[in-house]
Amino acid sequence: MLNAPTLEQLHALKLGAMAAAWTAHQQQADVTALAFDERFALLVEAEWHARENKRLTRALQEAKLKLSQACLEAIDYPARRELDKAVIRQLAPCRWVEEHHNVILVGATGVGKSFIACALAHQACRKGYRALYRRASRLFHELTLARADGTYLRLLTKLARLDVLVIDDFALAPVQDQERRDLLEILEDRYATRSTIITSQLPPAQWHDYLADATLADAICDRLLHNAHRLVLQGPSRRKEGKLDA
Repeated sequence: MLNAPTLEQLHALKLGAMAAAWTAHQQQADVTALAFDERFALLVEAEWHARENKRLTRALQEAKLKLSQACLEAIDYPARRELDKAVIRQLAPCRWVEEHHNVILVGATGVGKSFIACALAHQACRKGYRALYRRASRLFHELTLARADGTYLRLLTKLARLDVLVIDDFALAPVQDQERRDLLEILEDRYATRSTIITSQLPPAQWHDYLADATLADAICDRLLHNAHRLVLQGPSRRKEGKLDA
């Protein structure tokens, strides 16, 4: 059998993983003994897995998650944390992304809000969605710079197209009037069409007072909290305990 021309054609078709699997199979008697359909299925599977791994790697690079190691499998469930494993299992299939729901994570500093937010975004990337992580202060800073250099609308359009936007450490610092308006612009574009994950030390019941503008606060809270899945984390700081998921 003339393998070289076939390998060249596979590489020309950008089927490198299939070519590598085919070459490896030649050395495996148990595989060469399989029927054609079974061997072909193995080759297709090898190519599919390779492309999925590349897609996921690219998606995670674009997401710029604060905690790159965060994933649902690494979440810890000690009793004092009061984190319901059933809720995480419910979120794992990412129906909340498909249905354009939000996720709100609330708790004291160090309880693992950012880790779970990144884990949910990681899971969304696995499922083929596009995600992006930003701390609230950094997001507002980027919007300020974009307004100054004329790329504000372009940035809003980019944010609007993301399937999952993680806004970490919301309500950590006093909010400025322009930041309120920027947040409303982002949420208005994403409402009922995309999903947003918010982490905050401040309970949602206090967000209206924090935003300090009745009209804008009503609009922002309505768009954030309607159809939102809420998780409240308890317990001591996991950073002090040396835990990774903090």
